[in-house]
Amino acid sequence: MQSIDRSLRRPLAVLALVALATIVALPTLAADPPSSEKPAKPEKAQKPEKAPAAPITVSGTITVATEPDGRSVYSVTSGGTIYQLDAGPAWFHGDKHPLKAFVGQAVRIDGTRREGASEIDVVAIDGKQLRAPGKPPWAGGWKRVGEAHPGWTQETWDRWQAKVKEKQDKFGVDCWPPGHCKKAPASP
Repeated sequence: MQSIDRSLRRPLAVLALVALATIVALPTLAADPPSSEKPAKPEKAQKPEKAPAAPITVSGTITVATEPDGRSVYSVTSGGTIYQLDAGPAWFHGDKHPLKAFVGQAVRIDGTRREGASEIDVVAIDGKQLRAPGKPPWAGGWKRVGEAHPGWTQETWDRWQAKVKEKQDKFGVDCWPPGHCKKAPASP
């Protein structure tokens, strides 16, 4: 076996490293350059259309059951069908749920129900409306409902109040957003 001259060993080693690096990097260099366009987002699946709510009137005795999580579920059986009753979110009503006063009583319930559903959105009991028509009082999220809303925290409330104060100072108004603040009635 012949010995390689010591003066040639170092240049040959460098040449071998360059050849090895070229072989490893060649597939990367030959690939198409990355596109500057963003990849297309996959299309969202279409939500099934909700059936329109139709008026319904049922009569029966209101019952209540407590679920394992402690939530009260109100229902009525009418014509052999068990309907769950909805009069708004439990977190909003707390202990003052409007259906609580009618448990154990035979009543006539007016409400709306979607086709195929077993839940009735209660509008009135024995002709007495449960709430005023229009937007329900629990609508509007934590900014409108306050501490009773499950999404409310003191930290988010403080940040919101700081943001409102900043906007009021910036635009020189006493209400933010302008026109959306309720004025307190003047005391007599």
